Amino acid sequence: MPRDYVLQPFRSPVDLQIDYARELNEQQYAAVTAPPGPVLVIAGAGAGKTRTLTYRVAYLLEQGVPADRLLLLTFTNKAAKEMLRRVADLLGGELGALWGGTFHAVGARLLRRHAEALGFRRDFTILDREDAKHLLSTCVAEADIDVKATRFPKAEVLADLFSLAVNRQQSILQTLAEQYDYFATLGPQIEDVHRRYQARKRATNVADFDDLLAGWLALLQDHADLRERYQRQFQFILVDEYQDTNQLQADLIDLLAARHHNVMVVGDDSQSIYSWRGANFQNILQFPRRHPEARTYKIEVNYRSTPEILTVANAAIAPNLHQFAKQLAPVRPSSLKPVLVTCADAAEQAAFVAQRVLELREEGSDMNRMAVLYRAHFHALELQLELTKRNIPFRITSGIRFFEQAHIKDVAAYLKLVCNPQDELAFNRLAQLLPGVGGKGADKLWKTLRNGGRGSRGGGREPEDGGQPAAAGAQAPEDRRRNLKSDTSNNKSQISNPQSTPLALALQSCADAVPKKAAAAWAQFTATISQLEVEPLCHQPAEMIELVLEAGYEDFLKANYANYRSRLEDLQQLAGFASQFRDTQEFLTQLSLLSNVEAEDNAPVSGDTEHLRLSTIHQAKGLEFDVVFIIMLCDGLFPSARALKRPEDEEEERRLFYVAITRARNELYLTYPLIRLTGGAGGDLLQRPSRFLHDIPKALLEEFNLRSFHPYG
Repeated sequence: MPRDYVLQPFRSPVDLQIDYARELNEQQYAAVTAPPGPVLVIAGAGAGKTRTLTYRVAYLLEQGVPADRLLLLTFTNKAAKEMLRRVADLLGGELGALWGGTFHAVGARLLRRHAEALGFRRDFTILDREDAKHLLSTCVAEADIDVKATRFPKAEVLADLFSLAVNRQQSILQTLAEQYDYFATLGPQIEDVHRRYQARKRATNVADFDDLLAGWLALLQDHADLRERYQRQFQFILVDEYQDTNQLQADLIDLLAARHHNVMVVGDDSQSIYSWRGANFQNILQFPRRHPEARTYKIEVNYRSTPEILTVANAAIAPNLHQFAKQLAPVRPSSLKPVLVTCADAAEQAAFVAQRVLELREEGSDMNRMAVLYRAHFHALELQLELTKRNIPFRITSGIRFFEQAHIKDVAAYLKLVCNPQDELAFNRLAQLLPGVGGKGADKLWKTLRNGGRGSRGGGREPEDGGQPAAAGAQAPEDRRRNLKSDTSNNKSQISNPQSTPLALALQSCADAVPKKAAAAWAQFTATISQLEVEPLCHQPAEMIELVLEAGYEDFLKANYANYRSRLEDLQQLAGFASQFRDTQEFLTQLSLLSNVEAEDNAPVSGDTEHLRLSTIHQAKGLEFDVVFIIMLCDGLFPSARALKRPEDEEEERRLFYVAITRARNELYLTYPLIRLTGGAGGDLLQRPSRFLHDIPKALLEEFNLRSFHPYG
């Protein structure tokens, strides 16, 4: 009977080019030289995560692992190229055979090879966002859904809904229930559109962005030969920013590593802040449970921030129950304590930030190395106004600029048209919000309005000096809002009998020129304008914004934007911002000034031009600054009110706060106002400091007591 004879591995001693022990600190070295098997690397903020991953790739190559047996997965092409460039520099050679790139790039590469296995041809086209929306619109039309009878989600919303379902590995109905509950009654129709969309893609040999991952996973799950092939090929898998992976990506990694189990994931659970776009925080927390043999390495030595800032960061994240315990340890010498600043209101907060920025600049700090961070776009409204007044240049890196966002411009267009009925651009923008009205249709309606409304403000006659008197029988603002709200609940009495205001009458006279599918929406539009035109509401921009929302624009947001709730919050806060202005014209003037300042952000900037950076915290992740101001630290703002409904959401908000703190190198300022303006009848609201501030011992902070300077006592 034959007996087993084990061949022991033999290899010549490895002559390493890199002195890893000298190049890395003790924690990094341990992770880089970890033996084969599953490895979890918890890399704290500023602790050299990229350096660790780069040296790990180099170490494996120097150990004799062929480059084509390595798979490096990242979230951005920039990160992948940077790491591969560093490895090439370390080893002095090119790494063309190494598989490295984003999840989607690697998925596309594999699908090109095996498209037939999924029912595609190899020459399939990858849809961009606009093409996918167009195809979805075609599917909605094909499904013969009466979008006039019910407000059906637009293609952009459907695209986000379907994407979220794929990446979370959920059914359409489950995603609807959890994220789009206001469309839950439309579940069967939405499922039908999804089936048609999937069929259309196959019939036309196209794939969308999510298919690159879903198809990759299907190849591994449904085809044993391909699963074995790639499990054998990728002997070592390395994943960057693992805390940001979604369920689909985690499933891919686990399945691909199931043979060799040589998977190293690197990330920081304390910086997991993207659940709203599908990231699953449990992936990193549960990694040791899914891989029982996993070794965990912590990299906690921070090279970025001062000891005082790190002590505050450690205290800020400590209350989170679901985390890997860690303590960021400083390398830099002791310096200034972070500062807590209590302000009377948002205007005083803005004044403090502006003044302190100028003082720091006079002391020698580079304004380009300063940043103001906030939870949401609208938190910086007053600050932008203050910086503009003081001629302090600033740049906004928070995605689309606040005042250039579609929903802000839509609502502003209502106010512009009421203040200036000759504003063709405002009219055309609002007309194109109506179903079935495009650019040419809007132009036609404008010409009809100008020609058919003679004798009215809407027909081209200049308004008489002294303003327009209120129409007979005008109601109080509270009554108007109540009536309009009931109108949106199928009470058509207000629509059919709009106030006899000049612009509204002119609009009503154009009803015959409106496409049939837009008739009801035009009647609502006319009614809304009639309410906005009357005295004194037409001089109260905050109440005007609230009325526009109640008159149907909130429903428009639901149907057209996947992030409807955050856009609604933007507009509610815009109303609060507007309440500080004496009249609508003054508000629109400031809005225009701020928009123009932001538009200049697109212009090329010379190397010697200084700009203060304004950014949401999400956009600032991965960056660092010498000086950081974190503003609007009020309960309900940061953490946001929506996040306080579930403990897991509050913990993510606390992680977001931790990310903001750890962007600071030298100086950190934490500010909040005691009073915040709100729109309409709400008045001023007394604010409570963020609960996150209570987690930081007072001894760790210096407090500024703001006092106004009065030259005469």
